[in-house]
Amino acid sequence: MQESKQQHFYNIGVSYKKADATIRGKFSLSKENQVALLKLANEQGFEGIFVLSTCNRTEITGFAERPCQLIELLCEFTEGSIQEFAKFSNVYKNQEAIDQLFRIGTGLESQILGDYEIVGQLRQAFKLAKKMKTTNAFVERLMNSVLQASKKVKNETMLSSGTTSVSYAAVKYITKNLPDYNSKNILVFGLGKMGKHTCKNLAEYTDINDVCLINRTEEKATEFVKDFSSIRTATIENLSLEIEKADVLIVSTGAEKPTITKNHISPNKKLLILDLSMPENVALDVQDYSGVQLVNVDELSKITDETLAIRQQEIPLAEAIIETHTKEFTDWQNHRRLAPTITALKNSLESIKNDEINFQKKKLPNFDENQAEILTSRIIQKITTQFVKHLKEDDISVAQSIQLINKVFQS
Repeated sequence: MQESKQQHFYNIGVSYKKADATIRGKFSLSKENQVALLKLANEQGFEGIFVLSTCNRTEITGFAERPCQLIELLCEFTEGSIQEFAKFSNVYKNQEAIDQLFRIGTGLESQILGDYEIVGQLRQAFKLAKKMKTTNAFVERLMNSVLQASKKVKNETMLSSGTTSVSYAAVKYITKNLPDYNSKNILVFGLGKMGKHTCKNLAEYTDINDVCLINRTEEKATEFVKDFSSIRTATIENLSLEIEKADVLIVSTGAEKPTITKNHISPNKKLLILDLSMPENVALDVQDYSGVQLVNVDELSKITDETLAIRQQEIPLAEAIIETHTKEFTDWQNHRRLAPTITALKNSLESIKNDEINFQKKKLPNFDENQAEILTSRIIQKITTQFVKHLKEDDISVAQSIQLINKVFQS
């Protein structure tokens, strides 16, 4: 990218608001592809870039001349097309992009309002970007402000109160929709963060005694279940056998392609499948079997209860906290943007002052240099203060003001 062209700050991506689970799956970025994308962004000269890919959203944030440059990056490393992106996307620019990050980081944009898991995901996204050397001072300061606002919202409001998450919603779906759910056999396939939360929620909120856990890395599953007497493990080789025994299959494998297909299920099997993965890890054609019911993350996220009603009431408090931190960031941004010009103005005025004092020293025999220095320094300070105030006014064109200052004082 050419440095001479003006850069804008963008947040582009797809989220649950416009894109269903299938479309989001197409735009999902694996860890390997996130690394590859950031590497290419670095090579192409993009600055302040980081990527966030969760079950609810995939986004690129950073500086570019035009949003299509970031959109092309995203499409290059996902299965989504530019045409699909145009149909289901969100594109935020400059202040709107900043506002969007604050809303995401505080849980206001989460599919389940107040879901705090996004904060850890944001931290990891930024940590990876720093490792790949695609961040800059602007994005680093912004991310710190977002995380501070997030912490304050967490501590000072009830926006994240109660237990509400996709893994909790999965357990709630079972308890609401399955008669005699405590006597059912549950199979959990996959021990990522979602799988762990699901197992913990099953243990905490139900009396189900037959929960089986299968994970590709058997040692991790064995270590995990030590704390849960109601959960046993099985090997991945016995996946189809355990599915045959199960009444409910919960899939959270986090793979790029379906890990559960029709081949794993008997045609006459009666089975409830909850797919917590993104992209979806259960092949959609399993629904060809009349006894199979498939529920994905979008369906689970529709589950609401009193907890969400409480959270809704906390939105104004969270927005007030965001407004405070946004203002602090904007003040920092303005100071950083204006500082070089104000310094140049001050230096120009100092030069004029020094020339005039030297001239008056030669011309006037009783010239008081100290008094002149004090008086002119105060005048310079007042002039620069007025210029700073002028430049910070929202309805003033900063670019034009800077151009005028440069023309008058640095010609």
